[in-house]
Amino acid sequence: MNIDGVFSGGGIKGFALIGAYEVIENKGLRFVRVAGTSAGSIIAALITAGYTSKEIYQLVDELDLSKLLDARKTIIPFPLAKWLFLYWKLGIYKGNELEKWLEEKLEAKGLRTFSDLPPQSLRVIASDLSNGQMMVLPDDLVNYGIPPGSFSIAKAIRISCSIPYFFEPVKMRTIDGMNVLVDGGVLSNFPMWLFDKDNGKKIRPVLGIKLSASDYEHDKHKINNAIQLFSALFETMKDAHDSRYISKKHVQNIIFIPTKGVLSTEFHLTEEKKHELFEVGKVCAFQFLKTWCK
Repeated sequence: MNIDGVFSGGGIKGFALIGAYEVIENKGLRFVRVAGTSAGSIIAALITAGYTSKEIYQLVDELDLSKLLDARKTIIPFPLAKWLFLYWKLGIYKGNELEKWLEEKLEAKGLRTFSDLPPQSLRVIASDLSNGQMMVLPDDLVNYGIPPGSFSIAKAIRISCSIPYFFEPVKMRTIDGMNVLVDGGVLSNFPMWLFDKDNGKKIRPVLGIKLSASDYEHDKHKINNAIQLFSALFETMKDAHDSRYISKKHVQNIIFIPTKGVLSTEFHLTEEKKHELFEVGKVCAFQFLKTWCK
């Protein structure tokens, strides 16, 4: 059966999305169009490129995740230099290694720009901080004077994965000047709403895969200092828009995967934790699809 799919963000916890995809694939479900944010955009892009779940797991498993932490070279000790990078470059790590890795894996399947894909087969979410608005890539590029088909798929994914302060934002020159773009999760970490824009009528069933135990379950934030305040503020911004949407509709079409205990930026993840995330994704998808596929 042909379906459309939405993959949530979650940083390194995205291993669980691969596990869920394996079960979806084994059920004979085929994604025609996919959308995602941050880690979800990586999985969505690799699916669109034609990689199987086992191939995606192998690609990500073989990747030395620590290489994605590409700090700028400096003679200053890193513990001190990272604060300078944060101030001047707006992020501790460059993010270029992630983009290079994506370019390599997508080019192996003959994909470079969005013109190499069927229209709207892949859409990812980014946040334009300069204009204070959400971006759907590649659709919204026309508003910036950029032909959508000419834009690099790897660049779009890299933008969607630019966790604020962790990775440097992407600065994109447009007809309005320079725009600072970051992780789409700032404004929509789970763009289930995206497929409701097709004249209000869905072309085919839409399945969402979300890295959380439930849309209704949320640990209460402890706010006793400025750092905790920022963390709570960011989490609220990230989840509020999507939670309001899916609390009213489509909950029955979403696979919820609990990933408590793993940080989004835990790039030194052990092999055991990788496998645990993969397995929990499989289990949740298997239980969900027992009834959804009928």
